[in-house]
Amino acid sequence: MAFSGGVDSAVVAAAAVRALPHSALAVTAVSASLSASQRQAARDVALQLGIEHLEVVTDETARPEYIRNDKRRCFFCKQTLYQHLHAIAAERGFDVIVSGTNADDTNDYRPGIEAGQAARVRTPLADLGIDKATVRRLAKFWDVSVWDAPASPCLSSRIAYGVEVTAARLRMVETAEAFLAAQGFSPLRVRLHAGELARIEVTREALPRLLDTALWDATVAAFRAAGFRFVTLDLEGFRSGNLNTLVSIQPPVSTTPHHDRQENSE
Repeated sequence: MAFSGGVDSAVVAAAAVRALPHSALAVTAVSASLSASQRQAARDVALQLGIEHLEVVTDETARPEYIRNDKRRCFFCKQTLYQHLHAIAAERGFDVIVSGTNADDTNDYRPGIEAGQAARVRTPLADLGIDKATVRRLAKFWDVSVWDAPASPCLSSRIAYGVEVTAARLRMVETAEAFLAAQGFSPLRVRLHAGELARIEVTREALPRLLDTALWDATVAAFRAAGFRFVTLDLEGFRSGNLNTLVSIQPPVSTTPHHDRQENSE
């Protein structure tokens, strides 16, 4: 199974290890778009769940289609991931690949779902109509440590469409978000726009604290040290996935389950 260590994939992993305790494998893709904190979180969750965990180095950040960062970037990311998972499945003798896609994901612009369909990846949460709120309730019921953790998509999702994805920009975002997290802000996002401009998103309730003169000056200094030229604050506050407003939203992708035999790897 594709395993990021977030609550969605953690619930799928928890179910898999209960149903097939000796035949479930969680696979985490490691690349420049994965933060060090998220990589460690995946390790910690896999250990808690008792599921076999494998890290595989992927090369999506070297693909020109990915680097150019148009609205199809996620398709090429997931396509690369699932190619690796199929290779692992063939080597290990697995029959099914699953992901943590939930029912709410099908209502957003998610080209990665299309890549999953093309790769014959099962989406048990979406297929059963399980939305994010229910995922969290299941995770809490099973005492999964990340049941209330905020969503943490890949670092590339912070870079505005049309701005090339580079290793340097991914590190800028990771460094800036790590600084704000160390100040106690959560959830948060640091969006990178053209001109190396940072757009900070924290909750509206947290805006006054971030704008405290001493902390704001320290934030600007930290961001400039990370490589940003301009530092701005989004007064609308934190909104997950809001960069999708920059593209024309397409109709939701169907997640009708496939019933043919699949190679598996997670």
